[in-house]
Amino acid sequence: MEKDPDRTFTKDFYPVAALALVLFIPMFVSRQLMFLDFWWWMSTNLVIVCTLSLAHDKGLRREMAGDLPRQAGYKILVGIASAALLYLVFRAGNFLSREMFEFAGRDIGRVYGFKDGAGAMRIALLMLFIIGPGEELFWRGFVQGNLSAQKGKIPGFWLGVLFYTLIHVATGNVILILAAFTGGLFWGWLYMRYRSLLVNMVSHIVWDISVFLLLPFSG
Repeated sequence: MEKDPDRTFTKDFYPVAALALVLFIPMFVSRQLMFLDFWWWMSTNLVIVCTLSLAHDKGLRREMAGDLPRQAGYKILVGIASAALLYLVFRAGNFLSREMFEFAGRDIGRVYGFKDGAGAMRIALLMLFIIGPGEELFWRGFVQGNLSAQKGKIPGFWLGVLFYTLIHVATGNVILILAAFTGGLFWGWLYMRYRSLLVNMVSHIVWDISVFLLLPFSG
């Protein structure tokens, strides 16, 4: 079992990961928490888990400090290109799922229902500054990074994908679950391949904004 030599496992991993399940599963099910709509609720959750991740994981802090200053332009380009590739994968999946499953259109519509009542500019800003970066920092940097340090790179990758998919299962939305699994596979591989949170963050931001706002699949 090849453990990740670049990271050390933090003993606080499992409590923080368990807290993430407690925070995110109800959010995907109910979408509203008092005065917080889905987008504010998700952003709040990500601020909490990312703050805890950085506070408890010295390896993650070292990784980020070493990653961001090096070849930033190249990493941004890789992130944009990977987002375009993933968008094409989802575009094909959108077409095929609608052809194959009667429920696909309904489930896809429910995903876009997350936007109800929220302005496009607010969603875009939250995706740019909190949601895209926060998801990659937590799910890939903290979760996959720690699992790879403890279990090995390949087991850590698959466990990270499983964990990322698991939080969407409670929605009962088959298309959303498949989308989470596909995104988890892609971004998990990207992180394992380039070991750059900057690459992953750019990829996730560009993909999010493209799919939800610029070139949606709701038609």
